[in-house]
Amino acid sequence: MSSSPSLPERLWRALTYLLVAILLGVTALLGWNQFNKPQAAAEAVPSPTAAASAAGGKPIALSLPPLQPALDTPDIRPRAELHTDFPNRPRVDVITYTVQTGDNLFAIADKFGLKPQTVLWGNYEELNGNFRFINPGQVLNILPVDGAYYQWQEGDDLQTVAKFFGVSPEAILQYPGNHFDLLDLKEHPDDITIEPGRWLIIPGGKRELVDWGPPAITRSNPAVARYYGPGACGAVYQGAVGTYTFVWPTNSHFISGYHYVPGIHPAIDLGGSIGDPIYAADSGVVVYAGWSNYGYGNLIVLDHGNGWQTAYAHLSAIYVGCGQSVYQGDVIGGLGSTGNSTGPHLHFEMSYMGSKPNPLDFLP
Repeated sequence: MSSSPSLPERLWRALTYLLVAILLGVTALLGWNQFNKPQAAAEAVPSPTAAASAAGGKPIALSLPPLQPALDTPDIRPRAELHTDFPNRPRVDVITYTVQTGDNLFAIADKFGLKPQTVLWGNYEELNGNFRFINPGQVLNILPVDGAYYQWQEGDDLQTVAKFFGVSPEAILQYPGNHFDLLDLKEHPDDITIEPGRWLIIPGGKRELVDWGPPAITRSNPAVARYYGPGACGAVYQGAVGTYTFVWPTNSHFISGYHYVPGIHPAIDLGGSIGDPIYAADSGVVVYAGWSNYGYGNLIVLDHGNGWQTAYAHLSAIYVGCGQSVYQGDVIGGLGSTGNSTGPHLHFEMSYMGSKPNPLDFLP
C-alpha cells in the first residue's frame, strides 16, 4: 500500500495544472484573434479609444456617416469644357432692322428695349417724323441707347448741334459708338474736325415731336381741316352740345396696338372686328367726315361745343355727314382698318382747348 503525496507535492501539481490551463487559454485567445483579423481590417473604423488617445486621453463622441456604395459617389473629376463664356457687353453701335408685317413703332421699340421716340428719331428722315409711315420691308436704324441719330452737315458746329438735341458736346464726343479718339481730343481739345455726312449717335438727345393727328376744328371755322383731306366740312354754326361726360366709343375696352404716348400717339387704339359699331362718346356736331390723307383712313371728328373734340379713325364705314348733330351713344360708323393700320381697331383721340389728354382718364 502506497503512501499519500506530501503537501509540497500536492501544491506543485496544482501549480503545474494552473500553468497548463493558462497556456491553453492564451493559445486559444491568440487563435481567435488571428481568425478574426481580416474582418476587423475590413471594418477599419476608428475606435473611440483611439480617438481619445489622439485627443490626449479624453473620450470624445464620434458620429460618422454610413458608408455609401461606390455607385452612389458623385464623379467630382474636372471635365473639359468645349466653349468659353465671355461677359455680356452692352452694344454701342447702330444696327439695322427690317420691318415685318404687323410691326409698329411700339413693338419695334420694345423688341430692342428702347423708347418709341428713339426709333422715330433714329430714322427721322426716313419716316419724315411720322411713325405712321412705318411699313413692312423698310430697313430702320436701331440705336444702342435712347437718343437720336444725326448726320453731320457742312457748316455744323458742335455746340449748336448739342444744344439742338438738348445734350452736352461731351456726351457726343465721349460716347464709344461715335469712335472719337479721346486721347487726341484731350491733347488737342480745340481741334475737333467732323466730316460732313458722318452719322453720330446723340445719347439722350431729343427732337421736337410733331402732332400728326386731327387738328382742332372749330364750328366757327371747320374749313381749317381742308388741308387734312377731302373729309373737311364747310361752315357749321350750331348743333348739339356735349354733356362734359363721355362713354366708351366701342363695345370692347381692350387696348389693341398703340397705347397713349404724349407727342407720339396722343390717343388709344381699341380692338374689335371689322364692322363693329362705333358710338359718339358725347353729343356734338360732325366737323370732319371722310378720308384722311395722313394715315387715318376714314375719319370722323366731333366738336362738342364746350372746348372738347373727339376723333374716330380707321373706320370701315361712316354713317354721319358734315354739320350733323349726334348724341351721346349714337352709332356714327363701323370699326375698320383703313389708312395706315396693321389690323382692325379704332383710333380714339380726345382734345380739349388744343391739348390732347389720355382718353382713359375720362372714360368710365
